[in-house]
Amino acid sequence: MNSVTLLIIGAIILFIGYVTYGAYLVKKWGIDDKNKTPAHTKKDGVDYMPAKTPVLLGHHFASIAGAGPIVGPIQAAIFGWIPVTLWILIGGIFFGGVQDFGSLFASVRHGGKSIGEIIEVNIGNKGKKLFAVFAWLTLLLVIAAFTNIVAGTFASTPEAASSSLLFILLAIVFGFAVYRRGVSLGIGSVIGVILLFLCMYLGMLFPLKLSKEVWIVILLLYIFIASVTPVWILLQPRDYLNSFLLYAMIIGAVLGVIITKPSIKMAGYTGFNIDGNYLFPILFVTVACGAISGFHSLVGSGTSSKQLDKESDAKKIGYGGMLIESLLAIIAIITATYLGADKLKELLAQGGPINVFADGIANFMASFGVPFTAGKSFTALSISAFALTSLDTSTRLARFIFQEYFESKSGEKTILTNRYISTGITVILGGILAFMGYKTVWPIFGSANQLLAALALLAIAAWLSNTGKNNKMLLFPMVFMFAVTLTALVLLIKSNIANHNYILVMFAVFLFILAVVLLAQSYNVLFGKKVNKANGPNS
Repeated sequence: MNSVTLLIIGAIILFIGYVTYGAYLVKKWGIDDKNKTPAHTKKDGVDYMPAKTPVLLGHHFASIAGAGPIVGPIQAAIFGWIPVTLWILIGGIFFGGVQDFGSLFASVRHGGKSIGEIIEVNIGNKGKKLFAVFAWLTLLLVIAAFTNIVAGTFASTPEAASSSLLFILLAIVFGFAVYRRGVSLGIGSVIGVILLFLCMYLGMLFPLKLSKEVWIVILLLYIFIASVTPVWILLQPRDYLNSFLLYAMIIGAVLGVIITKPSIKMAGYTGFNIDGNYLFPILFVTVACGAISGFHSLVGSGTSSKQLDKESDAKKIGYGGMLIESLLAIIAIITATYLGADKLKELLAQGGPINVFADGIANFMASFGVPFTAGKSFTALSISAFALTSLDTSTRLARFIFQEYFESKSGEKTILTNRYISTGITVILGGILAFMGYKTVWPIFGSANQLLAALALLAIAAWLSNTGKNNKMLLFPMVFMFAVTLTALVLLIKSNIANHNYILVMFAVFLFILAVVLLAQSYNVLFGKKVNKANGPNS
């Protein structure tokens, strides 16, 4: 089979899904622009700030993408390209897109609150507390892991470090120009994108060489500042501008695939059990961001819901953003499938899935005149920029959850709800994990991330049930993801007991118990008795 055929069919299916199933969700959930969003009703210029659709899509897409839709599909390719591609398409349209859209919309109808707060309103306070603890701990793992990844990238690729620092300065200038000096978004975007690529060029000319340990310290200071500053000065403009890097990379990859027409050399299906890894549940845990990811629900109900200008934008941001990421995942699969088995193993050994992806995109771009070295550097720089985006977004999300956990019923503020204190605690603990090394805790992250997805689907389904809306589109994905997660946790517990890694065993057992408790608490809400509590503003 030719890669062009796979790419075109995948893109058409995703587009049809957006137009048809996306419209179905809008109708069933009652999206209505007459309702004012929290970005307007709670506007504070720090976290709540309305953003134009392309700006918010840029932030949302940059935050949820990272390296996830690249690493996961390539790793899952051990089962063959057919099951991975099918899960990306089915998962993106009926699982991930529904979760992302639903999380964003549910948060908007609950005043911009997180999934944990939605669970409290519709299921109960105990469920909220359990979810908040779990989500915050998971985000600590994300902070530790991405700090390591970005610091390692900056240490090994100094030009990426220089470019990223210049990106940050450019974003601040862009934010002041658009939000404080009245420069139009169109003119600002043209100038900003030109300067963005100039930053990349200057970064290559003046690489900043520092050790990984020094970069970890610098990154921890950066994410503290990024978490507490107003969204308009850094978060919105930087993510918006960075999104053009990924759009350019996707366009370059698509053009390159169409021109080169690489043949798929990977086997379509290699088996259910590959070296002790079972297709169920490993495939559905590994692909993650390419089909469904719990982290997305934290972004949608964390930062994006506080910037949504009108309700109808939720489909474009939540559902559309997920399907664009699914397209990126298909491109990632193509970069692995056109290689022979020996070449794939060689590239994986040299630098993992990111190296496979960067090498493939560079080869595709070379077909229309981009030098291979420049294409590979551009791709690597783009990925590092998005990993940094995911890092500071995770810090802000962890701060939100920490503040909500300690917020009193009356809304009274305490020292632990102070954004500087809550951010400081989060960054310090995440930093400790970062210096310890993420590999000791990373094996649990895949299961934790997908459990987040199941819990997000549970929260949205409970809310829709309480408000009398149709939630059937959420029940099957929820049940399936719980089955995937609980099975994966059992396998993880078993393997870590054999390896005497009892810390991970305890963590996995905690997640398993959390899932069961929340399922038990939500049973009556989903299948019978409804909660007689406020169902959120504008329900």
